[in-house]
Amino acid sequence: MSTATATTAATGAPDPVAGFPRELRPAPAGVRSVTRTFFFILWRDVFVTGRELPTFLAQVLVEPFFILFVFGKVLGELGFTGGGFQQVLLPGVVALNAFLVSLQNTALPLIIDFSWSKEIEDRLLAPIPTFLVAVEKLVFGMLRGIVASLLMIPMGFLVLDHASWPMDRFPATVGVLLMGALAGSTVGLTIGTLAPPRHISIVFAVTLTPLMFTGCTQFPWHGLAEVRWFQVLCTLNPLTYVTEGIRSLLLPPGGPGSIPLWVCVSALTAAILIFGAIGIKGFHRRAQD
Repeated sequence: MSTATATTAATGAPDPVAGFPRELRPAPAGVRSVTRTFFFILWRDVFVTGRELPTFLAQVLVEPFFILFVFGKVLGELGFTGGGFQQVLLPGVVALNAFLVSLQNTALPLIIDFSWSKEIEDRLLAPIPTFLVAVEKLVFGMLRGIVASLLMIPMGFLVLDHASWPMDRFPATVGVLLMGALAGSTVGLTIGTLAPPRHISIVFAVTLTPLMFTGCTQFPWHGLAEVRWFQVLCTLNPLTYVTEGIRSLLLPPGGPGSIPLWVCVSALTAAILIFGAIGIKGFHRRAQD
């Protein structure tokens, strides 16, 4: 007696359920089921953050608070900076928080999950495609970055004397912050899936500091015209376009100038697509391992 192995039409690979009666075969997950599972996983992460809220706030607010206080307040009172510097600094710190908090809160949990806790295995067993598990990590990191950046706006008003934030531009600035936070998450996904776990401290040391100081957070991009090589270097940093995009909305005409908003949006879109594709591909590779 001869038998033939059933194969799937799309790939030609053996069909894992071909030998089961039709009524016992698992039904394919529908769009509604996948969507519900995705949001349940996301809600779990948000719920855990709520339980650890003091720790989260300390993590995301202490460093930017001291940047505002020292650079904006102390140096101003010592006469090393002018009053207009505060208006340049506040959007930079808000953008910095959106980008770096999203990056760190995407990269670090992935490294821990894949290397030590193995918690990611539970998520990979959920009835959703693998790439959606990666997307959930991106969305969660982005949400943390947005919350951290929005909290810096009232803090900036408390610390700085000459800072303002026109409310008629607030929806547009939130849009730029959303793109910046998502860009930070995609960079974090890339780092979290490609960096060797045993070298992660070195990777963060050589990544976060250059990102922070080449993102035009403490100075306008056009002000670097006399330091052309450094201006070109800052152009390669996605954080620059978050900072300059917000400044283009907030700074009054006749100010230091900023990169046009459409250029910032285009650059952030490119960064999201490039790093998102690299990160999701790396996530698939780590998930298969």
